[in-house]
Amino acid sequence: MRQAWAGFSTFPVSPFKSILAGIVAVAMTLCAATGASAAKSAAIVVDANTGKTLFSENADAPRYPASLTKMMTLYLVFEALNSGKLSMSSRVPFSAQAAAEAPTKLGVKAGNSVTVETAIYSLVTRSANDSATALAELIGGSRQNFARMMTAKARRLGMSGTTFQNAHGLPDAAQKTTARDMSVLGIALREHFPQYYKVFSVRSFTYGKTRIANHNRLLGRVAGVDGIKTGYTRASGFNLVSSVSDGDRRIVAVVMGGQSGRSRDARMAELIKKYLPKASTRGGGPLIARGGDSPIAALASAILPKRKAPTPEARPDVIVALSEEEVQEAESQQMAAQETVIEETTAPIVQAYAAVEPAPQPKAAPRPQAEVTVDPISTSSTAPEGWAVQVASSPSEAEAQGFLAKTTKQAPKAVASASPFTVPYVKDGTTYYRARFGGFGSKTAAWDACAALKKKKISCYAVQQ
Repeated sequence: MRQAWAGFSTFPVSPFKSILAGIVAVAMTLCAATGASAAKSAAIVVDANTGKTLFSENADAPRYPASLTKMMTLYLVFEALNSGKLSMSSRVPFSAQAAAEAPTKLGVKAGNSVTVETAIYSLVTRSANDSATALAELIGGSRQNFARMMTAKARRLGMSGTTFQNAHGLPDAAQKTTARDMSVLGIALREHFPQYYKVFSVRSFTYGKTRIANHNRLLGRVAGVDGIKTGYTRASGFNLVSSVSDGDRRIVAVVMGGQSGRSRDARMAELIKKYLPKASTRGGGPLIARGGDSPIAALASAILPKRKAPTPEARPDVIVALSEEEVQEAESQQMAAQETVIEETTAPIVQAYAAVEPAPQPKAAPRPQAEVTVDPISTSSTAPEGWAVQVASSPSEAEAQGFLAKTTKQAPKAVASASPFTVPYVKDGTTYYRARFGGFGSKTAAWDACAALKKKKISCYAVQQ
């Protein structure tokens, strides 16, 4: 064979052969690139109470997120809801670009709109690409700026291996993440926004006359699973992030690069069965997911364009891939829906057009409840960044402020350079207020201040904002 090829290669190279060689080279490159992202599976299991890694396999290797992207879209949406920039009844207009997104999608016509609530449920259940783009345009002003906001938020959460280029997760060679980063985002969604997190456990919702089922097939089938998200493209393989609770134990597990939806789900169920019993029962104390800016994000906000958004590199044309619904429908005729994804934002909200026609509303979509068991970190822009010292927590905001005033009077030197503030959170249906002093530049500074307060018989602990 080698001799034959050697003999063949001695003939003059024709233009056709040159073209053929070029095609082969490109094909090999594309195969290699795809293989680098999806050839090996990646997985991680993290104890959501302590942040300890219970299992890891290629957890820091770059992977394509596919529709897991929409987890960050939702984070930004929840942040806008939490800050009051949006409400569940706010209108989300669909531009021509949003309406033209590839399936799966909700199918809203250009110029029409839906509520934020409907858009959220369409992302969680159907993984609607048109809704993702419409939300991106509403919150970020443009799809490109929203992607920058997503990447900036990823850096603030400590997701150092993640770069976003779009809000829906359709293929983009520059859109990368890791299994570890997805576990961080999964924990952050529940810890920072428990009042909205329950949307991930919704089995289905009704849009117009259509019942749309959640694609996450582990809901209701594996004990303790309460969300979060599936994802698939040819390059990424089958992805899944799951949050699981069993009494006081709680984990977040990630599986990426599965060969099929069934094998991915089976792998996830196996990891849950093995590692959930090994998770800690310790609860309370500082939250695991970071809420403040990392040094990388601080640097990015100083040297890059405004809105704290790293500028992504030029991206190639988007290639439309089969949805997970289409792939699994070929495997099994029982598929009812596809994966979802959502994005979040901190930029000013662009007002919805007043003249758009309202689209059908969901009839039986359960609203997110305020009743939760984990309190969230405040994402208020008024809270000082960095490290803080908490001195009290009270169901009365006035009482919390009173603790701050009393502490300032009792130990003025310890908090002389700090800023007092309160942070609301919800627990068991009741709103409480944390009394904190913020603005400490380092963990050591916050610990030293707390040590000084304890000498004055003032209970406290240091926490990163």
